[in-house]
Amino acid sequence: MSFQDHTRKIAILGNYVPRQCGIATFTNDVYKSIRAAYPSCDCLVVPVNDRSQGYEYPPGVRFEIEEQDLQAYERAADFLNFNNVEVVCIQHEFGIYGGPAGSHVLALMRDLHMPIVTTLHTVLDKPNADQKRVMKELDRLSARLIVMTERSALMLTKIYGVSPSKIDIIAHGIPDMPFVDPTFFKDQFGVEGKKVLLTFGLLSPNKGIEHMIRALPKVVERHPDLVYIVLGATHPNLVRDHGESYRMSLERLITDLRIKKHVAFYNRFVELEELKEFLGAADIYITPYLNPAQAVSGTLSYAFGCGKPVISTPYWHAEELLANDHGVLVPFGDSDALAAAINTLMEDDGRRNTMRKKAYMLGREMIWQQSAFHYAESFMKARQTGVSTLTRRSAVKTMETERLALPDLKLDHLGVMTDSTGIFQHADFCLPNFHEGYCTDDNARALLLTVLMESTGDDTELTARWQTRYAAFLNHAWRPETRRFHNFMSFDRKWLDEAGSDDSFGRTIWALGTCVGRARARPLQMWAARLFEQAISMAEELTAPRSWAFCLFGIHEYLRRLSGDRHVNQVRDLLTFRLTDIYRRVATPDWKWFESSVTYDNAILPHVLILSGRWTNNQDAAEFGLESARWLTKIQTTKEGYFRPIGSDNFYKKDGPRAKFDQQPLEAMSTVQMCLEAYRTTRDESWYSEAQRAFVWFLGQNDVGQALYDPLSGGCHDGLHVDRVNQNCGAESTLSYLIALQEMRILENSLSSYEEPIEATIP
Repeated sequence: MSFQDHTRKIAILGNYVPRQCGIATFTNDVYKSIRAAYPSCDCLVVPVNDRSQGYEYPPGVRFEIEEQDLQAYERAADFLNFNNVEVVCIQHEFGIYGGPAGSHVLALMRDLHMPIVTTLHTVLDKPNADQKRVMKELDRLSARLIVMTERSALMLTKIYGVSPSKIDIIAHGIPDMPFVDPTFFKDQFGVEGKKVLLTFGLLSPNKGIEHMIRALPKVVERHPDLVYIVLGATHPNLVRDHGESYRMSLERLITDLRIKKHVAFYNRFVELEELKEFLGAADIYITPYLNPAQAVSGTLSYAFGCGKPVISTPYWHAEELLANDHGVLVPFGDSDALAAAINTLMEDDGRRNTMRKKAYMLGREMIWQQSAFHYAESFMKARQTGVSTLTRRSAVKTMETERLALPDLKLDHLGVMTDSTGIFQHADFCLPNFHEGYCTDDNARALLLTVLMESTGDDTELTARWQTRYAAFLNHAWRPETRRFHNFMSFDRKWLDEAGSDDSFGRTIWALGTCVGRARARPLQMWAARLFEQAISMAEELTAPRSWAFCLFGIHEYLRRLSGDRHVNQVRDLLTFRLTDIYRRVATPDWKWFESSVTYDNAILPHVLILSGRWTNNQDAAEFGLESARWLTKIQTTKEGYFRPIGSDNFYKKDGPRAKFDQQPLEAMSTVQMCLEAYRTTRDESWYSEAQRAFVWFLGQNDVGQALYDPLSGGCHDGLHVDRVNQNCGAESTLSYLIALQEMRILENSLSSYEEPIEATIP
């Protein structure tokens, strides 16, 4: 039975035109080639939007996904299931989907009821932890994996353990062009009688164009009639972040080398028909790319398959495609070698024409019509093998039945509390209390929150501005002469203390470490790393257990990115030892705690030992952390099943009464964090339930039955009294709620994407 008889409806998911990127063009070409080859098959497209306004998509697009909206992926799965799609073909590259390493797409895959064929546009030889985990899930959830080179197939088997029988190799498709002499097209661009070199594609620094430009003076000495055409718009992401600075640097270089008449920039994204004409006019195609690990280059495929002699640096795809004298390879970043190769090939008509013919003949197997046939074969294999929906979702079945519907993230009150200096410390009802000014504690928490928001794609231009203000506040609070941070600042921007507190120091270290380990903006990472390095040695002089814990959180976050820092690792070991030592000395069978009283921000102590135990392989730390966490959870749960944190009205002394009220949002937040860490460590679902119990305290499941979170303003009230909630919505309370919500959302996103939750903290 033919594919057309066997399959009636397929869907293709990925970036899509008019979005300007190689995968968008590729997805469009796959779609059009399948429709042309199998006209009776209903083929639809589900694109991913990287901007809120989306794109003016052509016909064929039936459903759109917002890149960072996890629920949009789940809705897309419903749409595909409801429409009886028989095969879904996913275009995969880590950067085009939301979540860590693009993990949001896994949530869609796990909800689909039909076989999935995944085309891998990137196969890394040295993936990080997130990338490797995503690849493992892609393998598990896909019926077939398509790669475009032999090398990529080999890497899938050796690095990721994929079965060779599951892999299909389908070369990158190319347009079908006639084999004609370049002079046929040159008059269209005003370069008749000239030798033409061409590079095309979205412009960015990793393309190595500057090295090609530096090679030109030695080429034009021998070939003064030569023109080098650079075709393509600057990459949209580069324009967004840096403007046209890279293109302008190339233009300055061209001016300095006095070769302006030998270079032509076409700063636009061209359609296929115009691209064919540019390719047709080229005598030699150049790819001077700088990344050896580039598994696939669509531009290289196009040029080679259309019968162009190619000179390239030896990135993976070029090494494979241009072997056996099918092209010329030169070292990375070597302008002299580029110049020599161009001169030699330009002056050897016989070799150049032989390369053209070899490339064109091999390219006949790469045209999109052939690709459509190969894709159809892969789809048929997928439908014969399939992937069980039960297998995809069985690992989280029991968790799903208990999953909490989390509120939306609302930041209105955070904005009200933030001015050009930082975040105000206190509020009168919902109004910032100017009289009480600011504190470092809250600005550290606020900075931490903005970085957590990046993990769920909730950062915006506005929150980025807030992030800068919070960071600037901490930077100003630093006193290098004492290696401490001020804590309290008045409304008129005068510091009210000399050395801050141990807790404010520790919370600042926590925020700085999180910026180093997780923040997207490299300047913020670099600033945080510098200040962290200056301050961290002071952590050894702190005497309060909670300040040790705060510092340990920051150290673990810092070591996400800079795990080889010997001094920081030593500080981690020292502080972990101190906490385990006091627990060993103080805890008894009926008082499994670190001190003779349970006071404030209690859950951070078990939390940090669980964390340190897991990531330093310290069994005592892990055991003490989990033991004290179980004890704290027990004493904070009422017989009715509510979360009841230790009240700040005299706390809870050993052998004394337990304070029930003036319950603080800070306690609920730290308990949520502790329970989620225990869940990640043990995979015991009861810890997930405990995290939910603590979180819904904010929403009204508490002793008084009143919500502390205000969904209208996005603020959180300052505490729970015996008969009411405190009506003020200060910074600590609001940030406690928002951080707890973000921690829950990060885990929920992970549970939607993976069989087990992604690690939120790595050493």
